[in-house]
Amino acid sequence: MNRPVFSAAARLLAIALGLGAIAAQAADAPASPADAIRSQTLDNGMKVVVWPDHDIPNVALYVWYRAGGRNEYPGITGIAHYFEHMMFNGTATRAPGEFDRVMEANGGSNNAYTSSDVTVYQDWFPASTLELIFDLEADRMANLSFDPKVVESERGVVYSERRLRVDNDTFGALFEQVNATHWLAHPYQFPVIGWPSDIENWTMEDLKTFYRTYYAPNNATMFVVGDVDPDAVFALAKEKIGKIPAQEPPQKIRTVEPKQLGERRLSVRKEDAQTPLLLMAWHAFDAGHADTPALELLLDVLAQGDSSRLNQKLVENDPVAVNIGAYLHAGFDPGAAYLYAVLAPDADPAKVEAAIDAELARIIEQGVTPAELEKARNNKLAGFWRSQSTISGKAQALGTYEVFHGDYRKLFDAPGAYDAIDADTLRRVATEVFRSDNRTVGVLLPTAAQ
Repeated sequence: MNRPVFSAAARLLAIALGLGAIAAQAADAPASPADAIRSQTLDNGMKVVVWPDHDIPNVALYVWYRAGGRNEYPGITGIAHYFEHMMFNGTATRAPGEFDRVMEANGGSNNAYTSSDVTVYQDWFPASTLELIFDLEADRMANLSFDPKVVESERGVVYSERRLRVDNDTFGALFEQVNATHWLAHPYQFPVIGWPSDIENWTMEDLKTFYRTYYAPNNATMFVVGDVDPDAVFALAKEKIGKIPAQEPPQKIRTVEPKQLGERRLSVRKEDAQTPLLLMAWHAFDAGHADTPALELLLDVLAQGDSSRLNQKLVENDPVAVNIGAYLHAGFDPGAAYLYAVLAPDADPAKVEAAIDAELARIIEQGVTPAELEKARNNKLAGFWRSQSTISGKAQALGTYEVFHGDYRKLFDAPGAYDAIDADTLRRVATEVFRSDNRTVGVLLPTAAQ
């Protein structure tokens, strides 16, 4: 296929950065954004990555712990997510809630999230409070409190979250059931929120062992982006966190999901459901796999935006669905590609499934059009560069590539990876992934539809 002289990546980069700004800053700017980034590993094993950005006097500080649902086993499922809550609930020297109160009193805010692979803590604050934030992060890394009353209170909070996001949410319930069926052996089968009986029965010993193992500095990576001097950040990291002792590394996940030998199907009945749902999951690649970017583009062609194939076919032209979407889980281990449909109340799930299968077969047999490929590529590239416009986006991107790809510098190879993908690659990947014997199909029906 003939390519234009200027690639999509080059065009979008020029737009994102602004030609005027490039010219004005050329004398001072590094040859590449990567040249401005510096990293240092403390004696206790924690790596600190710093990206100076002096546009505003603020800082984004993210701490990534390699602790997620894949690090659990039957009996302690959900414990990684539980610590996302507990890490805000007091230390040996600070009362529950003080982390938030101190940060907010000094103009900052925070958040956190847990996935099947990691737990990430996010701080945003004025650059003038950098030392204070280091104090807070070091304190909860080393001195988390396990007051029995707080432990039980937070257990109740987590259980309430499970009821909200799974038990009383039709899509959450279907997603949990599909995952539990899709994975036979690998711990990706566990719900990140945890099974109810496990939430009820974590012991104090379970909690302390998990904290000691996974909240050690040698199991964490820190990313600091904003109005900072790298040497000052490294000095603070050494002073505040460098003295926290390393722990024995966590046990590696040795389980490899066996090859699926045939299509799996399940149905879920919910009394409170208003409309049928359809969810398909295919075994796919890990984050660092060479074909993961191509699979991202395929899912975009199929289900991203109003002009995507499935939206046009199932929502616009023959409205049997009210919403179509796709999601790719690509983590440390081979993950899954998902397609889902929220059906019209009277729609037949079998008809919607057949229509999706027809589009998948058409891509495998005929490939995608040049316009579809260019649109999907441009969407990815635009999203990539848009994320780099904020310190928060930069911190998230650094973390993604350092933790999942092994080197934050690979972040800057991503545009070229998308730009290099052609229609033949998409067709090959579709043929490999979208096989019926590689998938699990879940249908949720309102009880009245039995």
